[in-house]
Amino acid sequence: MYNAKPEDKFTFGLWTIGNPGADPFGTTVRERLTPSQIVEILAEVGAWGVNFHDNDLVPIDATPVERDQIITDFKKVLADSGIVVPMATTNLFSDPAFRDGAFTSNDPKVRAYAIHKTMRAMDLGAEFGAKVYVFWGGREGTETDAGKSALDAGKWFREAINYLCEYNIDQGYDYKFALEPKPNEPRGDIYLPTVGSALGFIATLDHSDMVGVNPEVAHEHMSGLNFMHAIAQAWDAGKLFHIDLNDQKIGRYDQDFRFAAESIKQAFYIVKFLEDVGYDGSRHFDAHAYRSSDLEDVKAFASGCIRSYLILKEKAEKFNADSEIQGLLAEITTDDGSMSQYVGQYSSEKAAALKDYGFDRVELGRRGQPYERLDQLVFELLMGVR
Repeated sequence: MYNAKPEDKFTFGLWTIGNPGADPFGTTVRERLTPSQIVEILAEVGAWGVNFHDNDLVPIDATPVERDQIITDFKKVLADSGIVVPMATTNLFSDPAFRDGAFTSNDPKVRAYAIHKTMRAMDLGAEFGAKVYVFWGGREGTETDAGKSALDAGKWFREAINYLCEYNIDQGYDYKFALEPKPNEPRGDIYLPTVGSALGFIATLDHSDMVGVNPEVAHEHMSGLNFMHAIAQAWDAGKLFHIDLNDQKIGRYDQDFRFAAESIKQAFYIVKFLEDVGYDGSRHFDAHAYRSSDLEDVKAFASGCIRSYLILKEKAEKFNADSEIQGLLAEITTDDGSMSQYVGQYSSEKAAALKDYGFDRVELGRRGQPYERLDQLVFELLMGVR
């Protein structure tokens, strides 16, 4: 029960299962796994796909011969396991060259190198069949605004994405680009900190149709925001190209907990939204096992992400079939049609009639909504007593 199927499209990054447990205050606690070992673990837990940054797969200092061997070995383990590569991305944050940003660095050579590195990484992703390309601007920001113009940084960021969109077209890769917002960490302030800011930026691009967003639970929760609202906005805009599922204590540093490990009700609404609207993209778990975990516990972590999603998917189905819950929703959203002649598509006649309509403001103010009853029913459903 709660076993993954290929149509669920559950994916993990090489960097998630392969995380060795280091943090800013402690060194690694687990042996580093090879990409092939990670794929074998993912096949064991029932994942559909694996994603990678360029240097998760090919070290930044690998020779051409080493690169070719790594790619050959990785293709073999993918073929043997049936795991696919739906998404790729570039590491533009680890190397010291990007200490002041990549696309938004004050140094034009760094900005050019970032585009150079990304084009090569796009080539690598395309070699494995990836169709979504994510941009997380982990170093695109500042600790002090004294040294960098936010206007210039926005212009440089736009120029880089426009350039890479043209490269995507020129090479015939057919990537969808997905910007991944985050408010802070590792920079004090990261540019494009939220889904809304990313959507605003996308509208200014030369090929805005090619670019969407990759929202992450933890990144929105770091700012105390409602992740389900963010993905609803992205979906409504036709821009939910990818999604990162994990969990997070509200307002903390980026914790990347196992999906639904912390905020069960929020996770439920996320799953319900994705399932209700028919989202058919990858359900990517960008999370890490606890530092206290050994290899077997890392496998439990990966399996737990999948099981939690499937359990909450079942709960969403029960929510939609629950007669009492659906009766309350019908009561809340009832519409007798009396206002349809005044609203909807604007016309001057409708506007004049609406201005003349006599509303009973006092009566409108007397009307309550049974949200307490409804929320308690959701709680009971999630607790398994309904």
